[in-house]
Amino acid sequence: MVAVHRGDNQRTRRSRRYHDTPAIWRAVLAVDQGLVGAMGKLRVTGDIAEELRDRPLILAANHIGVFDALVLMAACRRIGVAPRFMLAGGLLDAAVLGRMLRKSGHLRVDRHDSANALEQFAQATEELRTAKVPLLVYPEGRISHDPGLWPERGKTGAARLALAAGVPVVPISQWGAHEAVYWGTETVNGIADVLPLARSGLTSPARRPTFQVHFGEPIDLSEADKGRPGAGMRAHTRIMRAIADGLAGLRAGELDVPRFHDPTRPTDGKSPWRPEA
Repeated sequence: MVAVHRGDNQRTRRSRRYHDTPAIWRAVLAVDQGLVGAMGKLRVTGDIAEELRDRPLILAANHIGVFDALVLMAACRRIGVAPRFMLAGGLLDAAVLGRMLRKSGHLRVDRHDSANALEQFAQATEELRTAKVPLLVYPEGRISHDPGLWPERGKTGAARLALAAGVPVVPISQWGAHEAVYWGTETVNGIADVLPLARSGLTSPARRPTFQVHFGEPIDLSEADKGRPGAGMRAHTRIMRAIADGLAGLRAGELDVPRFHDPTRPTDGKSPWRPEA
């Protein structure tokens, strides 16, 4: 695949299964693309190969801010795919939002429910095997706390899921979404916790940050050998290195620290994945 730039006016090639996506999710994706376009400039490079578009597939992305899921959704829509997410059970159980998300086909994950972890993993594996649209995951599990905003060590869940289901993994590297809306805080206890996000978000249309999203080449996990101990970690390492390698090409000139300073973002993490200079 050639890493071509997809401009706003370039005609989108929809996957065959795109229009089988629930109408409510297609509507959400359309609204989201308009919102992302209002907040900044979206630049998409790379692609998903034709033979991978209508089969089970994991898209693994780095996590840099509270706005980046919306950017990833818009980038996927631009190349013609309608991804699903793995979402916390609390979101799926919400009265109105949860119903919409359930109808859209997102997968459930309850990170704090260790008693049912094996059952949930088996269910997610089976759902992924039979899916006709990509599943988008964050291997890090949270927004990076690394001072340079490089991917954190992350967890092996996405890698183990890919090995168990026998599906390909396409790495996604993204940069720029952290400039749209501040990180804010882990929990919201009042209006004071929301104000930094609101102020930064309201100024984003005037600042027009560039949201860069790159779809990399599928990752070869054959050497991970799921029958050997440590297969999940070996696959996870390949995935994270591919994401970080793609990220390096998006953030030239700010490899050490982001040019954009977010005073609310914690920097107590450490990334093991930054490519060698």
